[in-house]
Amino acid sequence: MHHTTTLLIEVGALLFLLGLLGRLSRRIGLSPIPLYLLAGLAFGHGGLLPLAASEEFFAVGAEIGVILLLVMLGLEYSANELVGNLRAAAPAGLIDGLLNALPGAAFALLLGWDWVAALVLAGITWVSSSGVIAKVLADLGRLGNRETPVILSVLVIEDLAMALYLPLLTAVLAGTGLLGGGIALGVAVGTVLLVLVVAIRYGNLISTAMSAKDPEALLLGVLGMTLLVAGIAAKLQVSAAVGAFLVGIALSGPVAHNATELLTPLRDLFAAVFFVFFGLVTDPRDIPPVLLPALALAIVTMATKTLTGYLAARRVGIAEPGRWRAGLALVPRGEFSIVIAGLAVAAGSVEPKLAALATAYVLITVVTGPMLARLPDFAWFKRWLRQRGAAQRAQPAPVAD
Repeated sequence: MHHTTTLLIEVGALLFLLGLLGRLSRRIGLSPIPLYLLAGLAFGHGGLLPLAASEEFFAVGAEIGVILLLVMLGLEYSANELVGNLRAAAPAGLIDGLLNALPGAAFALLLGWDWVAALVLAGITWVSSSGVIAKVLADLGRLGNRETPVILSVLVIEDLAMALYLPLLTAVLAGTGLLGGGIALGVAVGTVLLVLVVAIRYGNLISTAMSAKDPEALLLGVLGMTLLVAGIAAKLQVSAAVGAFLVGIALSGPVAHNATELLTPLRDLFAAVFFVFFGLVTDPRDIPPVLLPALALAIVTMATKTLTGYLAARRVGIAEPGRWRAGLALVPRGEFSIVIAGLAVAAGSVEPKLAALATAYVLITVVTGPMLARLPDFAWFKRWLRQRGAAQRAQPAPVAD
């Protein structure tokens, strides 16, 4: 009874604090993710006031948070949209992977870490934060801009890539090696393709099994099916997150729309719990030694991510200002980076400094990213673009032989 009382007090106090931090973040125009991470660091191992009784609750809540993040991501796209985006944005996705995953892997090897840690850090530096970027675009009034579809296409390709990367990473972290990882990747590819085919041909039948008109039945049905499929996927070593993502893709029409509205508050709650839990299991005393490496990695990969968006926008004929807006908007890392680092921490067999490095890295990019996204709106930046354009036009055209 005493343990239950302590648990209620700790969970209630921390959730109330998160509410205040979320409100503060929106007032100052930043994502709440860094504040949630800092709260976890303050009340976790080595923090100001360690909370022991609630750690198990937050561990379970963190797993549910990852699952809800992925199912909501799947609900945003139909199977046809995913296939169309995959075909149109595949070249940009390839450039994105090369420019942003390889620096993370190389950085881990330069630090003397093994290839497994390199694989983890590659994923952490690769994927931008869809949640933070969507909020930044909305706040800056750019949702209708010409470059916005380019940004969204890059994010969709990253999401699809994660459906293949996460099973591979899960198998490798479980100690099955490259062979086991290859088998897991093959199973994941087959599963994704199967679900896409089923969703395209029979998506309406799946959705009719749910009642879009009954909110309670819809919430219980979608949530129950998501947790069930995620659990089965985890048993098959495909990754619970990928299973949840596929459930979201399979649902369509009014069911998907209403499920999104019903699940959004739950997602926000458990996503906050997830970020806090990652902070709880990271000792803040481990961060100062990795702060400079994290800053160096952030500078390099913020530049490569900006180049990714710039090249992707140029490829479809976007003008110079739009190219810079696309590139700078893609800078923040967040949800997936922490998910990947969380998988590595849970496995317990990866470089001990990885969690601290990932926390510092995400904090730097998620705070700096929204600020950098505003650069193209400043007068001095517009003036620099005009001068750059004038200089390029003044250059003599090459003489043909």
